[in-house]
Amino acid sequence: MFVVFLLGIVFLICSNKGELKEHLTEIAKSCYKCKKYHLGLCYDIMKTCTLKYQQSCAVENFYFLTKKGRSMYFYSKLSCVTNCEDINFLSFEKRTELICCKHASYCNLPEGV
Repeated sequence: MFVVFLLGIVFLICSNKGELKEHLTEIAKSCYKCKKYHLGLCYDIMKTCTLKYQQSCAVENFYFLTKKGRSMYFYSKLSCVTNCEDINFLSFEKRTELICCKHASYCNLPEGV
């Protein structure tokens, strides 16, 4: 009976052309987690989080607005977010940018800020 069970698993893995392996590696992706990240340094304790179902790595960039209306980078927050969507929030004094990724582990480091 156990041999039949093992043959069934081998058949399942072989019949989907490795898609099961891709699914398992997708689950194992990790992200950086930091409450205040600025210019390559975490001003809190740098941790990691492992992506769960429907989660993505996320970087939330905070900017303050000058009197001339320009955005000046302040700091970033790194985390794992459920149902993440790229979005920009704009208020009178600050702008917040949320960027999501799940194409690779640790893809949520801010670039160019």
